[in-house]
Amino acid sequence: MKTIFTILLIASALSANAQDNDITKAFDFWVGEWDAKWGKGETAGSGTNTITKKLDDKVINEDFKILEGTNAGFLGNSVSVYNPRTKQWHQAWVDNQGGFINLVGEIDGNKKIFKTLPVEKDGKIAIQRMVFYDITPDSFTWNWEGTQDGGKTWNLLWQINYTRKK
Repeated sequence: MKTIFTILLIASALSANAQDNDITKAFDFWVGEWDAKWGKGETAGSGTNTITKKLDDKVINEDFKILEGTNAGFLGNSVSVYNPRTKQWHQAWVDNQGGFINLVGEIDGNKKIFKTLPVEKDGKIAIQRMVFYDITPDSFTWNWEGTQDGGKTWNLLWQINYTRKK
């Protein structure tokens, strides 16, 4: 009996670990309603972000709003999807300023990342990326970063601290 219990316990742990490592669910932590805050003083701002799953729970939809700060009234929307044929995440971002960004997802340890494709300009290779990290059930940190050297070094352009709405 003890052996069967041990086997069931190990199988349960392996199953839970497999779910944690399921690439198709890599961005499920993001689903929910979030308060967003960034900066201090003149650079401070706040907003909300509502993340839902759609289309048979295969598509993650984001509705981002800046409520306070220099860009109050900014609205953005993204759709993210995992493509099982290419085994890659993709995101398309649009906003009320005419912005459109095409991003590809990846996982780097505990970091979840969406990044632009490299663009060469004046001999430099520019990439931008968003990085989700310090992820807990009720909070995470999000960075928008840029590089001019193809990803050897990254510069922080914007950091948002997210807390789940209660």
